[in-house]
Amino acid sequence: MSKKDYKSTPESEARILILIERFTTKKNCMEGRTKLAKLDFFLRYPGYMERAVKIRDKNASFKAPKEEVSNIENRMVRYKYGPWDPSYYAVLGSLIGRGLVSPVSTKKGLGYETTEKGSEVVESLKRSIEWEEVDERTKILKRHLNRTGSFLKDFVYENFPEVTNAEWGEEI
Repeated sequence: MSKKDYKSTPESEARILILIERFTTKKNCMEGRTKLAKLDFFLRYPGYMERAVKIRDKNASFKAPKEEVSNIENRMVRYKYGPWDPSYYAVLGSLIGRGLVSPVSTKKGLGYETTEKGSEVVESLKRSIEWEEVDERTKILKRHLNRTGSFLKDFVYENFPEVTNAEWGEEI
C-alpha cells in the first residue's frame, strides 16, 4: 500500500458520514471499525451487497446496478478481518476533527455517531443527486445487515471466499 492509500478524500468522508448517520440512533451508534468496514464494503461494491441481501432475505428486491461501480476512489484491500481501507483512520480523524462525528465508548470498545453538525451535512448531501443512491443503499444495509461487526466479519468469511481468500494487502 502506498501513502496515497492513507489519505482521506471528500468522497470517502461523505460516504462514511452518510453510513454512520444511518446507523446512529438515540440509543445506538455505529459500533466499531469492523462493522463500519464491512458495511462500507457492501456499500462500495453493490454486486456483493446484492448477494449479501439475497442471502439474508431471499425475497429482497435490491438489485445492483448493471455496471459495477469501478470508479471507487480507493479500492479496498484484504486485511486481517476481510475487506479494509487503510484510509479509515484518516477519514474518521477528519470527520471527528471537524466535529461531524463523535467517538463513543461502548461495551465492546469504540463506536461512532454523527453530531448535530454532521447530521445537517448528511441532510444536505442526501438532497444532492450524487449521494441519493448511496443514501438509498444505506437504508437497505440497515434493514438487512444491521448486525454486529463480528457477525458481519463471519458472514463475509462464510459467503464471499473470493474476498477472504485473497492475499493480505491484495486489492478487492
